[in-house]
Amino acid sequence: MNDRLPNAAMIMSAIGVRAVRQNSRRRDILDAAAALLRARGFHGTSIRDIAAAAGMTPGAIYSHFASKAALLLAIYQEGIDVITERVDAAIASATDPRQQLVAACEAHVDLLLDRSDFAQVLIRVLPRDVPEVTRELTALRDGYEERFRRLVDALPLPRTVSRRHLRLFVLGAMNWAQVWYRPGEDSPRTIARRLVAAIHGLDEEVGHERRSAAARAAGKNTRH
Repeated sequence: MNDRLPNAAMIMSAIGVRAVRQNSRRRDILDAAAALLRARGFHGTSIRDIAAAAGMTPGAIYSHFASKAALLLAIYQEGIDVITERVDAAIASATDPRQQLVAACEAHVDLLLDRSDFAQVLIRVLPRDVPEVTRELTALRDGYEERFRRLVDALPLPRTVSRRHLRLFVLGAMNWAQVWYRPGEDSPRTIARRLVAAIHGLDEEVGHERRSAAARAAGKNTRH
């Protein structure tokens, strides 16, 4: 009679197979949802759409995610994890502040132009679009963008330059690249270098204006 009972190894094997299937289904859901959210946005995508794309029933989706907002949050987390790993590795390869910013920008633009669905969702769906998880999505974005704050803060810029606005300018310019970029044009590395070169040019222009203003003030004082 005992021979008919499943042994521990059989039980563990069955549990392992079930876990693999569950993970595989979750992966299918995330991939299908990311592709649809990137193309249609949050409000243009339904759970039924995602289920059809993943080859499942809507009920199967809800067995993995409590809501569409919860599914979006999981996609956001994965997108942030992927882009953070890529950018941090790029930053680690450089030591000079300017080169670190170039490396970070290149990695960021490269991933966006690589048409990663998960990275594209970060741009396509804004935190304010989904009030249920706005705070969580904003925290994820802020955590990622914090590294760009540190990079911009490390640049030798005049005190008159708003580092906050400069950081927002850099992020906005990079995120918009997916709209105007055409394959075969400038590489992500070239785009990143020219973007940072524009910042450097601004630095030089501001410095020149300050030196000119100081010289004019000195001239007036001399005449008096």
